[in-house]
Amino acid sequence: MEKVKLGILTESGNCPVIPLLRMLQGKWKFEIIYELCMKDAIRFGELKKNIDGITNTMLTSSLRELEDDGLVSRKQFNEIPPHVEYSLTEKGKDLLPIFYAMTKWGFKYIP
Repeated sequence: MEKVKLGILTESGNCPVIPLLRMLQGKWKFEIIYELCMKDAIRFGELKKNIDGITNTMLTSSLRELEDDGLVSRKQFNEIPPHVEYSLTEKGKDLLPIFYAMTKWGFKYIP
């Protein structure tokens, strides 16, 4: 805790947490990552069905941003009918201990 209060900075003098928070900001990204944690790969339609209230546009936009940040992988299958599957990349999977810690916090403090 003392190190945190002194400030944790990168070599360039920036807080290393801010870029991560920017990657994950938005109403839907945590729910998308949660769904991707539950399955190795998931199709767009199943993601949409599992995330109550999200629109196609917002799901597409959020998935693109997560993909651009290297957290989500998109694999297109050129079959009939064609389909796309999404999964967490290794970089995305490295976030799982953080989400687990958040889950423990939630069980402790949120009834």
